Amino acid sequence: MNKNVVDVSESKELLISYPHAKNNLKYVMKKNVLITGATGNLGQAVVKRFAEDGYTIIATSHHSRELGYQTAGEVDVHQLNLNIRKEVINFIEEIYEKYDTIHAGLFLAGGYQYGNIHDVNETIIDKMIAINFKTAFLLSRQLFLKMLKQGKPGKLVFVGARPALQSSAGKDSFAYALSKSLIFQFSDLLNAEGVSTGITSSVVVPSIIDTPPNRKAMPDANFDHWVKPVEIADAIAYICSEKSSALRETVLKIYGRS
Repeated sequence: MNKNVVDVSESKELLISYPHAKNNLKYVMKKNVLITGATGNLGQAVVKRFAEDGYTIIATSHHSRELGYQTAGEVDVHQLNLNIRKEVINFIEEIYEKYDTIHAGLFLAGGYQYGNIHDVNETIIDKMIAINFKTAFLLSRQLFLKMLKQGKPGKLVFVGARPALQSSAGKDSFAYALSKSLIFQFSDLLNAEGVSTGITSSVVVPSIIDTPPNRKAMPDANFDHWVKPVEIADAIAYICSEKSSALRETVLKIYGRS
C-alpha cells in the first residue's frame, strides 16, 4: 500500500493524505452501499448498522421514497419496483451518475408463503420466484456488470433461507423454499464469473427472524431462540468489511437456537 494512503477501512472511509499540501489536507471518500428491502424489519437493522459504520446508503423501497424510521448518516432513498427490468436498469444508471463506485449490494427484499406440495400451484410458484429471486436477480445482475467496469472490488450479499437447504424444513413452505434455493445457485455462478475480479457473492441464511409479524404468527414460540435482525446485520457488516477479504463463496448460517 502507498505509504501516503491510510487504511481506515473499519470506519468505512478512505483518507488520502497529501503530504505536500498546506496543513496536510485529507480527502475523505465514504463507501457506498446499495440496500434493497430497506423498509422491512431486517432492512431497518441493516440500514442502521451500515449508517453507523459510516457508509453512504442507497436504499430502495417498493412503496415509498421515505424509510419511515429515523437513522443516522446519509441515506438516499429510491422508490423502485425490483421486478420491472426497465426500472431497474434506469435506476442503476441513475445511481452511477451520482456515485462512481458502489462498494456493496445487499439484496434483502423478499417474502414468505406457507404451503406444502398439496397447496402449491403455478401462481404461487411464480409469485415466490418473483418476490425472492427475480427481485435479487435483476438488480444484482446490473450492479455486477457495473462493478466489473468500475475496476474495484465489490461485495454482493443475498438472503437465503434454511428451508432451501433442508428439505425437512422446506416441505411445508414448498414455493418459498424452491424460490430461495435459486439464490444459492445464482450466488455460486456470480462467484465463478467474478473469481478474478475481486467481486464476491455471499449468502446469509437466517432461521426464524425475531420480527413482530413472526411473533404474531407464532405467539407460543420461544422468541429468545430466534435470530435478531441486528445479529444478521452484524454478520452482513462483517462480510462487507476488510476482515472478510479471505472469504469466498460464503454461505453463513445464522440459526441462533431455533
